[in-house]
Formats: sequence, structure tokens, C-alpha cells
Amino acid sequence: MTATTQDYFKLHFIVFLWGFTAVLGKLISIPSVEMVFYRTLLAAVGMGVVMLFLQKPFSVSGNDLLKIFLTSIIVAIHWITFFSSGKISNPSTSLVGFATCSFWAALIEPLVKGKKIHWLEIGLGCVVLIGLGIILAFNFQHPLGLFLGVISGLTAAIFSVINSRLIHRVNAYTITFYEMLGACFVILLFMPIYQALAHTSLNLEASLLDWMYIAIMAWACSVYAFSVSINLSRKISVFFIQLALNLEPVYGILLALIIFGSQEVMSLNFYVGTFIVLSAVVLYPVLKKKFQDTVPAQ
Repeated sequence: MTATTQDYFKLHFIVFLWGFTAVLGKLISIPSVEMVFYRTLLAAVGMGVVMLFLQKPFSVSGNDLLKIFLTSIIVAIHWITFFSSGKISNPSTSLVGFATCSFWAALIEPLVKGKKIHWLEIGLGCVVLIGLGIILAFNFQHPLGLFLGVISGLTAAIFSVINSRLIHRVNAYTITFYEMLGACFVILLFMPIYQALAHTSLNLEASLLDWMYIAIMAWACSVYAFSVSINLSRKISVFFIQLALNLEPVYGILLALIIFGSQEVMSLNFYVGTFIVLSAVVLYPVLKKKFQDTVPAQ
């Protein structure tokens, strides 16, 4: 099937939605753990409805279900660290940390598949580290936020690599449904530990506005965006989709600047470091395609 202009518009719209999640996380008043609990719950319900409507299978083998449940723990950690990063710093910082996801994946996937890591991944990975170093070197005010953002990028890379192996045996909708359900259950079990470690009580009393933002996150940014991305993959090359996904931090940072204004204005070194990180992220698929004869298949 040939992609239309509308298909390319849809692709950038879902990337825009994914970039918008960092802004939504900052706007929601309840803490990150409680917020992610509600998001995963609504996402699981929403994906379940979509699966019933599309008649997708819920059945999965016991072995694969166990792997999906263990992966859901990583998914929960990813979202908690991502939104915690944005809350203790700002959305721009969390998105820069998350932008390292592509390079974590480039390092992890060859190790999982027993292949050598190519010089291209190592070189661009070093460029990313230089960019992060520049951000941290000049009186940066949010080192913990950036660290949590990087952890969110690392965990996103881990569960993406795991899912890339599961997808050969389990339907993509089924994986997402059980991972959302599993993440919700994991967070529910984690809540007493979270209370003890943080010396705080749970704040599950979300306002009406909070519920609206969480619903947008769960149904628009997760269920809708995922369903559309699956359909677009039949028309648009994987390379082009991955290239467009690299714009997620750019869209997110621009949205944060528009919505939060002066709160998002950072020092010059932040933007220099961010430019270096994002340049490496965008250049990776371009250079990989150019040197595809010398880059080992992954």
C-alpha cells in the first residue's frame, strides 16, 4: 500500500502526542506513582476495548505471559522515572534524558542478540555523552531530573528490545494490553513500599482536570497513537517512522516552552548540549542507512 499525505500527517501527529505526555505529566497535580497507576489502568481498559472491537486475541501462552509481566515491571519503572523527572525539574530536562533511548537500544540489542556493537553506535553514543556532559558542566540546576530522564530512556530501550522479540509470537495489541495491566498491578503492589520509603501518604484524589489529562495520556497518547502507528507501519517504511519518532523530544520541548514560558527557559549550555544529543539521535538512522553495508544487521 502507498502512503498518502494524510498518512504522513498522522505519523507526525502521533509523535506530537507522545511529545505532549511530558507536558501533561507536569500539569497533573498528583504525584508520579499515583499518576502512572491511573494511566496504566485507563490504558489497559482502553486497549481491551479496542481489542474487543477489532477482535484481537487475548490468549497467550503461560511462558510468554510471564515474560510480558516481567517486562511490565520495566514499563512501570520507565513511566515513573520519566514523569518524576519532569516533576522535579521540567519537561525539557526529562525529554533530553529520554532522547538517549535510541542509543541505549543500539547498545543493548546487539548484546541480547549476541552480535558485535558497531563503531557507529559507539561513536554516536559518545556524542550523546558529550552533549549530556555539556548540560551538566555549567551550573545545571536539575541533575537528578536529567538522571531520571536517562533512566527512563534506558528502561524504554530495554522493554523495546524485549518486545521486538515477543512480537514474533504474540500480537502487538495483546502485548500492550498485558503490559499496561501488569504495570498497573506492579504499581499497586509497590505503593506500600513507596509510602514507607518516601515517608508520605498516597494522594489518589485526582481533580477533574487531572482525570482529563490522564485520560488524554492513556487513550490519546497510548491507545490511539499505538493503534495508528501499527496501521501506518503497513504503508510507511520502518526507517522513516523511526526517523520521525526522533522528533518527539523536539516537539515536547517546543510545547513546554509555549505552555510554561519562562519556567522552561534554560541556560545556553542546556540548548547546546540538547542540540548535540538530538543531532546524534536524528543522524543515527541516516548514517546507519548510509553505512548499512558495514553495519551488522540487528
